[in-house]
Amino acid sequence: MTPRRMHWLGPPGSDTEFPPIETALDWPNGLLAAGGDLSPQRLLAAYRRGIFPWYEAGQPILWWCPDPRTVIFPGALHVARRLRRHLAQQPFEGSFDRAFQGVVRGCARAHEPGAGTWITPAMMTAYDRLHALGYAHSVEIWQGDTLAGGLYGVAVGRIFFAESMFSRVSNASRAAMVLLDQALREGGFRLIDCQLPSPHLFRMGAVEIPREAFLALLAEHADRAPAPGFRWSPEKRPVTAPLARGH
Repeated sequence: MTPRRMHWLGPPGSDTEFPPIETALDWPNGLLAAGGDLSPQRLLAAYRRGIFPWYEAGQPILWWCPDPRTVIFPGALHVARRLRRHLAQQPFEGSFDRAFQGVVRGCARAHEPGAGTWITPAMMTAYDRLHALGYAHSVEIWQGDTLAGGLYGVAVGRIFFAESMFSRVSNASRAAMVLLDQALREGGFRLIDCQLPSPHLFRMGAVEIPREAFLALLAEHADRAPAPGFRWSPEKRPVTAPLARGH
């Protein structure tokens, strides 16, 4: 049996191979490796294996693959009645990839669950590079010309790895999830990876699945292109709630 211990990755520019997932620690849950770099090559190799970076300033880069995994299945997003009423008043417009850097920097300054101090300057630069390569994407929520909130993440095949969200206006980050869910259903995406659990995510329909099941879905869908005609459109459009289930 392979011993469970944290592995140290090679220096920047070295081999991007990660240790076997089954060697990740039980505590802290899913800690697999430390070190390495945030190059696009290493980040994409990580995402394709279900691994993500999460660390704070002053720490080495830490790489994680927890068990269980927190996910949302597109189409299973829970939109509360209060949010439905709010969106029915059409207070927001939404877009994709229109203000990527603004969204990432908004997340870095946020103080809500799922955002905050772990988005270091090095992380911001790394995701800017992934965005330039067409892998990282943002969802913007607008009130007029003001960026009210949003989220960003990484798309690999038909899997979307959600990284962080923020709100400057009440319900803006939830509206971003609504818009993302609608787009991913249109694109035939199979999964939104939320990585770690939180009450906020569970209220929106997140569930926990065994890591083995998550990795199986990733292996099946990471190399499948989105549905024909799908694109991350920067044009603004009203954000509306989906029809309630049963309609």
